[in-house]
Amino acid sequence: MSMSNIIAQMILEMMQEAGETEIQRNELAQTLGCVPSQINYVISSRFTPEQGYIVESRRGGGGYIRIARIKYDKGTMLMHVVNTVGNSIDEATCRAHIYNLNYQNIISADASRLILSAVSDKCYRELEPQVRDRVRASIFKQMLLNAKG
Repeated sequence: MSMSNIIAQMILEMMQEAGETEIQRNELAQTLGCVPSQINYVISSRFTPEQGYIVESRRGGGGYIRIARIKYDKGTMLMHVVNTVGNSIDEATCRAHIYNLNYQNIISADASRLILSAVSDKCYRELEPQVRDRVRASIFKQMLLNAKG
C-alpha cells in the first residue's frame, strides 16, 4: 500500500465516528514516518469539496487541519452541486461529483451510470474543445435537477 493510501485510510478511520476530525499535520507525519507535505498532498487531492469534504486549516503553534464530510439532505446536496458546477466542468470533476453523490446515497447506482454516460468525453468528441465543458455542465446540471435517486 502506498504512503498516500495509508495517510488517506488513517484520516478516514479518524473520521469514522463523528464524520470529522482535527489533525496536526506535523504530528501525523511523525507518527506515519513521512514528510508533512505528503499529508498536504493527500488532503488536497482526496478530501476535496467534489468528493464531499470541507477542509479548514489554522496555522501557527496550535494549528490544525479540520476535515469534515459534508452532510446535506438530498435536495440541498443536489442544489449545492448544481451551484458549484458553474458554466463549465470537465469529465474528471463530473465523475468526482457523481461518485460522491452515489456514495452518500443521494443518487442511485443506476442514475450514476446514466449520468456518467451523459458526461463522458465520448459524447462530446464532435464538439470544439472550448465548447465541450460548457455543454457538459449544462447537461450535468439538468440531469441533477431531475435526479430521482
